[in-house]
Amino acid sequence: MTTIIMQRLALGAMLLGLGACGNAIDRLKSVGEAPALSAIEDPTTQAGYRPVQMPMPQVEPVQYSPNSLWQSGSRTFFKDQRARSVGDILTVKVRIADNAKLANKTDRSRSGSDDLALNGAIGNSIINALPGDASADAIIGNESTSSSSGSGTINRSEAVTTDVAAVVTQALPNGNLVIEGRQEVRVNFEMRQLIIAGVVRPEDIGADNTIDSSKIAEARFAYGGKGQITDLQQPRYGQQVMDILLPF
Repeated sequence: MTTIIMQRLALGAMLLGLGACGNAIDRLKSVGEAPALSAIEDPTTQAGYRPVQMPMPQVEPVQYSPNSLWQSGSRTFFKDQRARSVGDILTVKVRIADNAKLANKTDRSRSGSDDLALNGAIGNSIINALPGDASADAIIGNESTSSSSGSGTINRSEAVTTDVAAVVTQALPNGNLVIEGRQEVRVNFEMRQLIIAGVVRPEDIGADNTIDSSKIAEARFAYGGKGQITDLQQPRYGQQVMDILLPF
């Protein structure tokens, strides 16, 4: 079993070496030349192509109104360009600028002192049993002092400004629309992802078919990425496991 694993590792290393060698040869061939542009091709014929499937509205029967200026399915005399049905697209203006500053400080101290004296026959009997320098005025003495101090500060600032198109995925019974949008941007070996989702009112959609992110209810925003730089910023899996398991 170990021999098979070693053979596979050696084969993988050899393939990686061949790939790196081929990449180096291609780079040497293009020394002093600008990168060549890719040819325009039919994207549906490329390997890995999959047709896009999106939620579509229900087909409404066409209603003809002779001699009428009212268009069937419109809210005004002219066609409304704002999103209102499943499958429609609207632009979300993401404007996030949050600042939070919190500071807490706590100081606590306490001190106490207790003395116990015994007189009379009982006290004299105890004194006789104790060393010669003992006194009946302080048979038992107790002193305690405790103090604690704590402070905490939070200074957080977040800012995200971008526009992203979202698709209406559901129309609720009260007329509100559920939207969801994804945006991916890849530069070299790093890809940034922006995901938005939430519920909007048709009345809050502007005439230019845009809506501000502050008017989205149950809003969910996710901005992150993946790639070589993101991998370097994260601890290794083994270190993350040890951080979880180790109690100290």
